[in-house]
Amino acid sequence: MLVLRHENQLLRRHLRGRPRWDHIDRLWLTALSRLVNRRRWTEIFPVTPATILRWHRDLVARKWTFTDRRRPGRPSTGVSIKMLIVQMARENPTWGHRRIQGELAQLGYAIAASTVWEILHAAGIDPAPRRAEPTWRLYRSNIGFGC
Repeated sequence: MLVLRHENQLLRRHLRGRPRWDHIDRLWLTALSRLVNRRRWTEIFPVTPATILRWHRDLVARKWTFTDRRRPGRPSTGVSIKMLIVQMARENPTWGHRRIQGELAQLGYAIAASTVWEILHAAGIDPAPRRAEPTWRLYRSNIGFGC
């Protein structure tokens, strides 16, 4: 009964000419074919059994394309984390990419120091100078060479 009702709706939509099966029509008939024994398909459905099987294959192929899983590599860093990194670098100009990565690790963000460096480089922020190491001038003055 459901197949006949759907066929009548289709014929009403297309009063002139040959009826066109939309995607919804194909989906509906494919779903109904699961309820009917295959031996009776030729009696019930207005299309051949091969057509119904092809529609079913197309439906399954469209469903299982895995297009959302085809991106190789790691997922990109979130925009909010990038903004946080840039904010930390601007508010603390003496912090380098390793210090920012350490602070993010303490906050619970697992991100590599090289990723932090890439984000800072893309934002146009220069690396912070190394202030922990003595300069050559200070080193020579401590040894006794003097400048």
